[in-house]
Amino acid sequence: MEILEEFIDTYKDYPKQGIEFKDVLGIVQQPEIFKELILKMSSSQIIKNADAIISIDARGFIFGSAISLQVSKPMIVARKPGKLPGELLENHYSLEYGENSLSIQKKALKKFKSYAIVDDLLATGGTVNCVANMVESSNKKVVGILVVVELMKLDEKLKINFPIESIITL
Repeated sequence: MEILEEFIDTYKDYPKQGIEFKDVLGIVQQPEIFKELILKMSSSQIIKNADAIISIDARGFIFGSAISLQVSKPMIVARKPGKLPGELLENHYSLEYGENSLSIQKKALKKFKSYAIVDDLLATGGTVNCVANMVESSNKKVVGILVVVELMKLDEKLKINFPIESIITL
Protein backbone atom coordinates (compact mmCIF):
# COMPACT_ATOMS: atom_id res chain seq x y z
CA MET A 1 0.00 0.00 0.00
CA GLU A 2 3.04 2.27 -0.22
CA ILE A 3 1.65 3.40 -3.59
CA LEU A 4 -1.02 5.34 -1.68
CA GLU A 5 1.48 8.09 -0.88
CA GLU A 6 1.61 8.98 -4.58
CA PHE A 7 -2.05 9.99 -4.42
CA ILE A 8 -1.92 12.03 -1.20
CA ASP A 9 -1.32 15.70 -1.85
CA THR A 10 0.11 18.07 0.75
CA TYR A 11 -1.09 21.66 0.92
CA LYS A 12 1.14 23.90 2.99
CA ASP A 13 -0.48 26.60 5.11
CA TYR A 14 -4.00 25.22 4.63
CA PRO A 15 -6.44 25.91 6.21
CA LYS A 16 -4.16 28.28 8.13
CA GLN A 17 -0.49 29.24 8.38
CA GLY A 18 1.75 26.46 9.68
CA ILE A 19 -0.58 23.55 8.84
CA GLU A 20 0.34 20.92 6.25
CA PHE A 21 -3.00 19.56 5.05
CA LYS A 22 -2.89 15.99 3.72
CA ASP A 23 -5.53 15.45 1.04
CA VAL A 24 -6.41 11.78 0.46
CA LEU A 25 -9.03 12.41 -2.22
CA GLY A 26 -6.58 11.46 -4.98
CA ILE A 27 -6.93 7.85 -3.79
CA VAL A 28 -10.64 7.69 -4.67
CA GLN A 29 -9.80 8.89 -8.16
CA GLN A 30 -7.88 5.62 -8.70
CA PRO A 31 -10.60 2.93 -8.69
CA GLU A 32 -8.29 -0.10 -8.52
CA ILE A 33 -6.17 1.38 -5.74
CA PHE A 34 -9.27 2.54 -3.85
CA LYS A 35 -10.75 -0.96 -4.17
CA GLU A 36 -7.55 -2.55 -2.85
CA LEU A 37 -7.49 -0.07 0.05
CA ILE A 38 -11.11 -0.82 0.99
CA LEU A 39 -10.48 -4.58 0.88
CA LYS A 40 -7.47 -4.14 3.17
CA MET A 41 -9.32 -1.89 5.59
CA SER A 42 -12.31 -4.26 5.59
CA SER A 43 -10.10 -7.13 6.75
CA SER A 44 -9.01 -5.21 9.87
CA GLN A 45 -9.54 -6.92 13.21
CA ILE A 46 -10.97 -3.62 14.46
CA ILE A 47 -13.77 -3.87 11.88
CA LYS A 48 -14.32 -7.56 12.61
CA ASN A 49 -14.65 -6.88 16.37
CA ALA A 50 -17.23 -4.10 15.97
CA ASP A 51 -21.00 -4.36 15.73
CA ALA A 52 -21.13 -1.16 13.64
CA ILE A 53 -18.94 1.48 12.03
CA ILE A 54 -18.94 5.19 12.89
CA SER A 55 -17.60 7.38 10.11
CA ILE A 56 -16.46 10.94 10.73
CA ASP A 57 -17.62 13.89 8.62
CA ALA A 58 -16.77 14.22 5.77
CA ARG A 59 -13.93 12.22 4.18
CA GLY A 60 -14.45 9.43 6.69
CA PHE A 61 -17.85 8.85 5.06
CA ILE A 62 -16.16 7.83 1.81
CA PHE A 63 -14.08 5.11 3.45
CA GLY A 64 -16.62 4.10 6.08
CA SER A 65 -19.48 3.59 3.62
CA ALA A 66 -17.33 1.46 1.30
CA ILE A 67 -16.13 -0.66 4.24
CA SER A 68 -19.68 -0.95 5.58
CA LEU A 69 -20.87 -2.23 2.22
CA GLN A 70 -17.95 -4.66 1.93
CA VAL A 71 -18.43 -6.22 5.39
CA SER A 72 -22.23 -5.85 5.63
CA LYS A 73 -22.12 -3.88 8.87
CA PRO A 74 -24.18 -0.79 9.64
CA MET A 75 -22.62 2.65 9.37
CA ILE A 76 -23.43 5.54 11.67
CA VAL A 77 -22.30 9.07 10.93
CA ALA A 78 -20.67 11.65 13.18
CA ARG A 79 -21.58 14.98 11.57
CA LYS A 80 -20.62 18.59 11.97
CA PRO A 81 -23.10 21.00 13.62
CA GLY A 82 -26.55 21.52 12.13
CA LYS A 83 -26.44 18.50 9.80
CA LEU A 84 -28.50 15.89 11.68
CA PRO A 85 -32.15 15.90 12.77
CA GLY A 86 -33.58 14.32 15.88
CA GLU A 87 -32.24 13.83 19.38
CA LEU A 88 -28.46 14.15 19.28
CA LEU A 89 -25.35 13.50 21.27
CA GLU A 90 -23.00 16.45 20.76
CA ASN A 91 -19.41 17.01 21.76
CA HIS A 92 -16.81 19.73 21.11
CA TYR A 93 -13.18 19.19 20.17
CA SER A 94 -10.03 21.13 19.34
CA LEU A 95 -8.04 20.94 16.12
CA GLU A 96 -4.60 22.19 15.16
CA TYR A 97 -6.42 25.13 13.61
CA GLY A 98 -9.51 25.79 15.73
CA GLU A 99 -12.50 24.20 17.42
CA ASN A 100 -15.60 22.41 16.21
CA SER A 101 -18.18 19.88 17.32
CA LEU A 102 -19.70 16.63 16.11
CA SER A 103 -23.12 15.08 16.58
CA ILE A 104 -24.46 11.53 16.46
CA GLN A 105 -28.15 10.62 16.45
CA LYS A 106 -28.92 8.95 19.78
CA LYS A 107 -31.21 6.37 18.21
CA ALA A 108 -28.42 5.25 15.87
CA LEU A 109 -26.39 3.97 18.84
CA LYS A 110 -29.23 2.09 20.56
CA LYS A 111 -28.98 -1.25 18.69
CA PHE A 112 -25.24 -1.80 18.91
CA LYS A 113 -22.70 -2.26 21.69
CA SER A 114 -19.30 -1.87 19.98
CA TYR A 115 -18.01 0.47 17.30
CA ALA A 116 -15.09 0.90 14.94
CA ILE A 117 -14.35 4.54 14.15
CA VAL A 118 -13.31 5.14 10.53
CA ASP A 119 -11.72 8.30 9.21
CA ASP A 120 -9.32 9.35 6.50
CA LEU A 121 -6.58 10.72 8.72
CA LEU A 122 -5.44 10.78 12.34
CA ALA A 123 -3.70 14.06 13.16
CA THR A 124 -4.38 15.70 16.51
CA GLY A 125 -6.86 13.06 17.68
CA GLY A 126 -9.52 15.66 18.44
CA THR A 127 -12.28 14.26 16.24
CA VAL A 128 -11.60 10.66 17.25
CA ASN A 129 -11.71 11.45 20.96
CA CYS A 130 -14.83 13.54 20.40
CA VAL A 131 -16.62 10.55 18.86
CA ALA A 132 -15.23 8.12 21.44
CA ASN A 133 -16.51 10.30 24.28
CA MET A 134 -20.01 10.30 22.80
CA VAL A 135 -19.97 6.53 22.34
CA GLU A 136 -18.62 5.87 25.83
CA SER A 137 -21.09 8.33 27.42
CA SER A 138 -23.81 6.05 26.01
CA ASN A 139 -22.28 3.04 27.80
CA LYS A 140 -21.03 1.63 24.51
CA LYS A 141 -17.52 0.56 23.51
CA VAL A 142 -15.03 1.79 20.91
CA VAL A 143 -13.01 -1.23 19.74
CA GLY A 144 -10.57 0.95 17.78
CA ILE A 145 -9.99 3.46 15.04
CA LEU A 146 -9.10 2.64 11.47
CA VAL A 147 -7.59 5.38 9.30
CA VAL A 148 -5.98 5.61 5.90
CA VAL A 149 -3.18 7.92 7.12
CA GLU A 150 -1.67 8.47 10.55
CA LEU A 151 0.58 11.47 11.03
CA MET A 152 3.30 10.09 13.29
CA LYS A 153 4.99 13.39 14.09
CA LEU A 154 1.98 14.40 16.15
CA ASP A 155 2.30 11.24 18.33
CA GLU A 156 -1.42 11.07 19.07
CA LYS A 157 -1.25 7.48 20.30
CA LEU A 158 -0.49 8.93 23.73
CA LYS A 159 -3.96 10.54 23.83
CA ILE A 160 -6.08 7.66 22.48
CA ASN A 161 -7.12 4.81 24.77
CA PHE A 162 -8.02 2.16 22.19
CA PRO A 163 -6.27 0.42 19.28
CA ILE A 164 -5.29 2.44 16.22
CA GLU A 165 -4.75 0.86 12.84
CA SER A 166 -3.45 2.97 10.00
CA ILE A 167 -2.80 1.82 6.46
CA ILE A 168 0.13 4.20 6.03
CA THR A 169 2.03 6.51 8.35
CA LEU A 170 3.58 9.81 7.40
